[in-house]
Amino acid sequence: MPSSEPLHDPPCTCTALRRAARAATAAYDAALQPAALRVTQFAILRILERGGPLPVSRLAEAAALDRSTMGRNLDPLERRGLVRLAPDPGDGRARIVLLTEAGRALLAQALPHWRAAQARIDARLAPGALAALGAAFAPDPAAP
Repeated sequence: MPSSEPLHDPPCTCTALRRAARAATAAYDAALQPAALRVTQFAILRILERGGPLPVSRLAEAAALDRSTMGRNLDPLERRGLVRLAPDPGDGRARIVLLTEAGRALLAQALPHWRAAQARIDARLAPGALAALGAAFAPDPAAP
């Protein structure tokens, strides 16, 4: 039988964070539509632009994605000629991901749209809120 006592628990932090993340993702996706990119795809291209060719597993880690999700995100980028996968010379079982010239060009086209979305979202956040959130959930360097 349900309790007749009113609930006094605060709102679920996880639910609030998920809603915020979904809203932010939707805003970035909408802004990047002229470049026909989703924000996760944009992030992958940007990581490759900044870090150079990376093994799939390291790229997944940098993008905060699991490896299978990274694979699903790389497939359309590879089909569009924006990235190229090649054998890793240091490990024949692994593959590295390289940003192509077409990927660089599309990234340059998408960057102003991303910056506009970034400015709109940043304007809605309290100063320091994003840095505090990032610090609160940063990986523990002492963890195994």
